[in-house]
Amino acid sequence: MKTFRIVISVLALIMAALFVWLWFAVGNQNKLVAEKPWGVPFTLVSQDGQPITEKAFQNGTPTALFFGFTHCPEICPTTVYELTGWMKTVDPDKTKLQAYFVTIDPRRDTRELLNTYLSNASDRIVGISGDPDKVETMARGFKVFFEKVPSDAKNPDGPDYTMNHSASVFLLDGSGRFVGTIDYGENPDVAVQKLKNLIARSS
Repeated sequence: MKTFRIVISVLALIMAALFVWLWFAVGNQNKLVAEKPWGVPFTLVSQDGQPITEKAFQNGTPTALFFGFTHCPEICPTTVYELTGWMKTVDPDKTKLQAYFVTIDPRRDTRELLNTYLSNASDRIVGISGDPDKVETMARGFKVFFEKVPSDAKNPDGPDYTMNHSASVFLLDGSGRFVGTIDYGENPDVAVQKLKNLIARSS
């Protein structure tokens, strides 16, 4: 019985040491991630036809970044509307916060269509599109989930389809580092506070 107790005690000490090691390892990993810009380098096109790269997220101004598509029936228009309102609340002068809408459906969402779509709904959010392969590489590099869902299973390559995709707004500080998210359906007061905290963090 004494030997059994000794074995149990040793195992408990080993488990405790392992837990402490994992805690520090994960903490250091998160620290390393937080010390560098989120995502991958890219060269795409803004809705006004100008080249845009990852440097747009690293210019000292914090960023609200959203991935969606113009044919989206609910999530995307709701997010554009809500994010625009929140930004007016926290940054009425348009000097402390920027926002981008990256299409995950660039074959349909040309920069001209994005320009029309966003100009009719917001004066705060800039659209980003470009070559489909480059858009996909960028979105995957920013850890965004998306997939094409054909409307007709018998014709998967047909023109009628929708897109499943991540619905969160990603928050980046002025150096392009990931800070957090605003979830779809987030309480408006909480969303506004998150944007205030983002601005304060980058001041």
